[in-house]
Amino acid sequence: MGSLPALIQDLALILVVAGVVTLLFKRLKQPLVLGYILAGFLVSPHMPYTASVVDSENIHLWADIGVMFLLFSLGLDFSFKKILKMGASPVISACSIIFSMSMLGVVVGHAFGWGRMDCIFLGGMLAMSSTTIIYKAFDDLGLRQQQFAGLVMSVLILEDILAIVMMVLLSAVAGGSSPDGSQMLGSVLKIVFFLVLWLVVGIFAIPALLRQVRSLVNNEVLLIVSLGLCCAMAVFSTKVGFSSAFGAFIMGSILAETVEAERIEKLVEPVKNLFGAIFFVSVGMLVDPKILVAYALPITALVLTILVGQAVLGTFSFMLGGESLKSAMRCGFSMAQIGEFSFIIASLGLSLGVISDFLYPVVVAVSVITTFLTPYMIRLATPVYNSLERRLPSKLIKLLNQLTISQNARREQSLWKSLLVEMGVNTLVYSILSSAAIAVMFTFALPFMQQVMPGDALLIWANALTGLLTILIIAPFLRAMVMKKNRSDEFRKLWAESSRNRLPLMLTILVRALVALAFIFYICQHLTHFTRALAITVGLMLLAAIIFSRWIKKRSITLERLFLMNLRSREIEAQVHGRKRPLYEGKLLDRDIHISEFEVPSNSMWMGQTLRQLSLGQKFGVLVSSILRGGQRLNIPDGDYIIFPGDVLQVIGSDQQFAAFRDAVSREVFGEDAELEKREMKLRQLVIGSDSPFIGKSLIESGIRDVYSCMVVGLEEGKESLSPYAPARKFQEGDIIWVVGEEEALDTLLRQSH
Repeated sequence: MGSLPALIQDLALILVVAGVVTLLFKRLKQPLVLGYILAGFLVSPHMPYTASVVDSENIHLWADIGVMFLLFSLGLDFSFKKILKMGASPVISACSIIFSMSMLGVVVGHAFGWGRMDCIFLGGMLAMSSTTIIYKAFDDLGLRQQQFAGLVMSVLILEDILAIVMMVLLSAVAGGSSPDGSQMLGSVLKIVFFLVLWLVVGIFAIPALLRQVRSLVNNEVLLIVSLGLCCAMAVFSTKVGFSSAFGAFIMGSILAETVEAERIEKLVEPVKNLFGAIFFVSVGMLVDPKILVAYALPITALVLTILVGQAVLGTFSFMLGGESLKSAMRCGFSMAQIGEFSFIIASLGLSLGVISDFLYPVVVAVSVITTFLTPYMIRLATPVYNSLERRLPSKLIKLLNQLTISQNARREQSLWKSLLVEMGVNTLVYSILSSAAIAVMFTFALPFMQQVMPGDALLIWANALTGLLTILIIAPFLRAMVMKKNRSDEFRKLWAESSRNRLPLMLTILVRALVALAFIFYICQHLTHFTRALAITVGLMLLAAIIFSRWIKKRSITLERLFLMNLRSREIEAQVHGRKRPLYEGKLLDRDIHISEFEVPSNSMWMGQTLRQLSLGQKFGVLVSSILRGGQRLNIPDGDYIIFPGDVLQVIGSDQQFAAFRDAVSREVFGEDAELEKREMKLRQLVIGSDSPFIGKSLIESGIRDVYSCMVVGLEEGKESLSPYAPARKFQEGDIIWVVGEEEALDTLLRQSH
């Protein structure tokens, strides 16, 4: 017999050890992520007294896949629309945390006498909290539905995006370049370009594709298609210089806007759990006890720096973003760890040869320790706040809360600000789409045309045809860039409000027209030998034709409506099935209460009971505003409404009330039957003897069903098949009946009948 590959042996060892350890942690009611890390430590090559993996490189490969699927699931659960709705608060908080933690890391590195580059890279590592670890910790602790968790995930996503900029900055510093040079600006523009391009094109194309094949897609096909799109975007992301995890997250965010998002999330969850477990096990495998001993003091100092730094500076940063003291502390304490991007930054420093060899294992050890402490830091935030509330003056606490509430209050924006922001966003998006279309046409279509039409004589026609096709493709974008918002309510109000507004309004149209003209001018200059004057003249004529063309206008409007329909498809589906959140939810977010949804499990003890019997308001302080059942919404249910399995309860309350309510939902269920094997149903023959107590009694009077929990299925009368037993028929001596029931109940019935 052939031997198993090392990968299979390693996978078996990892999953067996992880299964045993996580069962123990589940019994102890500890987060599973800690069990995975401990399992990784036990199977690592650094542990001499236990079995260890043979090929760690393959495990790290699987771990990379785990990070990719974890961030894909994160994108499905937390789309970019949620970040945009939160406004500037996550941006302010993310930038503040990155700056303050980077400076703190540099200071700590200098305190230990490490080199300049070690200190700079250390600052970058300490600034990056782990999206994967915090997401998993929130999931294990049941906090994903709470308000502060959404803000933390927004900041973490922005940190992951800014980490790419930081890596470019660190590479420039390591190479001796100025961090303020064109390379930094180019990396920022590159991120913005591809981020907008992927989201716009993805939301335009993928929901339309899924809608066309919806009748052909079952769960199996949908899983394969989703994972295929995830991996394809991960590959494309690496091709343009980003990480595979970043691309997976983008694809998850795109699919989050589709009707199939919830189905995809449920289908992908087992895959995410498997590969995610391998990732956390691989993190535990990186722990080297020798490094822990040799650098115990720096590791301890860095762990304390992260815990205290994020708890204090992170809290302050979230308060700058407009959060109350309690919410800011919960957010800051949640981010007290470093993770996968810290490893990437450390690997970058090693590959460039600018950091010391000891720094990578030290950072890994710090990451493992802070990861282990993450759940406890999350739980510690509320007790620390309660302690501060008792010690700080009540006026100070009230003042901080009033400041944040007033900062979060929605103010009516000026018409000019609203109009200019919308015009700027439209111009940016359509410019990126036009640039991408030009790049594709010049990269693929132009060489093809030049091959089809070889020779100098036909080369002019090849270039001209490519140029015309390119202009036709981008014409709807250029027209929308110039004409969109010119008839909006803001534009009309400003025009009618004062004659002084009319010249600036005309200038907004002129500026956008010049941007559109620049694209046409670039195409003409690239493909023809026109003089600048002639190219500008041709560009003006083409732009005028584009603006006044009814076909292009219709095409532009059609494309925009299709995009908006795809963007709102999940909201439309939620409205149709009664799952659309009420409009007053946004006003509740400024206070300490909000709305969340809880699904009643199929084995819940609550099923069959009314809301009055459950007394949810008295027990937990929550209010059930709606019940979602079978695609219908039951609003403001009274106490006589009965709870059914699978009901989704929309509940109003605070984070603390939700925590208690969620625990009750998951705890008050019927457990697994410990004697399941004894519940097997069997068929037995029963002969009514002369001394049977059933003689002269009907089926109902005998109590066979009610007393003995058995059921008569037929009467044997010598025929080929059993005769049905009439309920009113009296039992007689010699009757042969067939009875179904559990073995113990049948034995009791047989003993009584003789």
